[in-house]
This record gives sequence, C-alpha cells and structure tokens, in this order.
Amino acid sequence: MATNKPIEIDELFGDLVLGEGDLKWFVVHTKPRCEKKLAEYSKQYEINYYLPLIDSVRVYKNRKVKFTKPMFPGYVFIKCAQTGKRQLAITGYAAYWLPVLNQLELVSDLQQINSGRELGVEFIRAEFLEKGTKVEITKGPFAGLIGFVEDQKDVKEVILQVTLLRQAVSVSARADQIKVIR
Repeated sequence: MATNKPIEIDELFGDLVLGEGDLKWFVVHTKPRCEKKLAEYSKQYEINYYLPLIDSVRVYKNRKVKFTKPMFPGYVFIKCAQTGKRQLAITGYAAYWLPVLNQLELVSDLQQINSGRELGVEFIRAEFLEKGTKVEITKGPFAGLIGFVEDQKDVKEVILQVTLLRQAVSVSARADQIKVIR
C-alpha cells in the first residue's frame, strides 16, 4: 500500500503588494497537479508566490481524509523578476506564463481572497459574473470583503473574482449584511 505524504505548503510566501522595480506579478499555468510543487520550489529559491487553497474531504471506505487543493486548479501567482522567471522555467512544472496587463487589479483581487482566507471563510467555487453589482460586506464575520452580487434584492452569496483568470469563489451573505459600492 502506497503511503504518499501530501505536500504541505504555505498559501503565501512574501507579500501581496505591487512589485517594485523589475518585480512583477505573473500567473503561471502549471502542468497538471504541479501547483504545490512549483510553490515549494519558489519558496526554496525565495521567490514570492500566492497559491490560495481550499479544504477538501474525501471518504475512503471507513475513513475520512482531509486535504487541501488549489482554489484555482492549474494556476500559481508569482511575483518575480526575469531571473526568477528563468529559475522557475527550468523546473518543468510551468506550462506557460500569463502576462498581467493590470497589476493593480490582480493584486486587489488576490488581496480580497487572502483577506477572506485569513478570516476563515470557506469559499465555494462559483461562476464568474459578467455583470454584477460591486458590494462590500459590512456585518458579520466576513466584514470588509468586497465582491459582486448578481441581484441586489435576492442576495445569497457574494462572489470574489479573479478577473484575469475569469474564475471566482463565493461566500454566503444576506442582503442586510452588504452595502453597494458606487
């Protein structure tokens, strides 16, 4: 019987702020199931990364196994210079690099997700909203998070999006806990 030990990594190594000088944020599309390996390699070479994780529980016969998996499968967010990019390219874990045209928007999206993770939010994968109303959660344990709702009158969830990836996660909320941001 195989006893593979799962790779335990930190979600964030470094900081979630705009890069200064030649440091820029990139989105690395990894080869299948290589997100944690690339993050581990990045940490070893002191390259900043963010790999948001979600908890998952699997039942095998009579036992439950809890583990973490990437929130956005196939993607790792990396902040580095060209030398770091070359260093990560030689790992063989990166399939290709997505350029980030709007660095501020990406960092803002990632900060919202990281804030939610620090608050202990259990995110659920959601559909990316093409059109929605920007809101802030003002009450409850998730106060301070900014996201989008589909319909202001019938609020069940607030969606936090990563616009560059066109992917999203949601958190439960009620209409009396949010306010619209104009």
